[in-house]
Amino acid sequence: MHGLALHAVQLFVCDCYGQAKWSGVMDETQFGFTEFESMLDYDSETALVTLSAIETVLDRPLPEILEDLGTYLVSHPTVEALRRLLRFSGVSFEEFLHSLDDLPDRARLAVADLELPQIELRQHSSFHYSLICSSRMPGWGHVLMGILRTMADDYGALAMVEHRGGGQGTETLAITLLETSFAEGRDFDLGARSA
Repeated sequence: MHGLALHAVQLFVCDCYGQAKWSGVMDETQFGFTEFESMLDYDSETALVTLSAIETVLDRPLPEILEDLGTYLVSHPTVEALRRLLRFSGVSFEEFLHSLDDLPDRARLAVADLELPQIELRQHSSFHYSLICSSRMPGWGHVLMGILRTMADDYGALAMVEHRGGGQGTETLAITLLETSFAEGRDFDLGARSA
């Protein structure tokens, strides 16, 4: 797993729960180091041990933690750049959903060896979708659930996102788009502002 992903997990724990909790996580892993280097690669076992340690230290179910991680990735000021990158995917939440199939390839344009899950959006009607997430690492569906719920709010759409389970490297999310213009979305400008 790319160090960038594990470093994001580290930032999430530190920003949301504090440095002391992160120190507890690293003590639990017994890796012998205290932080992840963004540009290094780590094996899958390192990621799994880290997630298990986070679950133990925070005393919360891992699916809840992973959903919160997804929310963090697109809402916290520390990682604002990711939200901006995702907002380039379309002017509406529907356009954003239809762009998700291309997300892993677009991410590799920025970081060539970043491995994201394969994503396939299936549209069943004008407001019912399913999102199939395939990865060797379990839990990506819960991360995507947090991202999707937050991005719906960001666009001002009202959407229900449910994790429908999975197995054999695949997770399925059910998405119901209840209202495309439910509330005013967050401001977004294509150009960066200078102070």
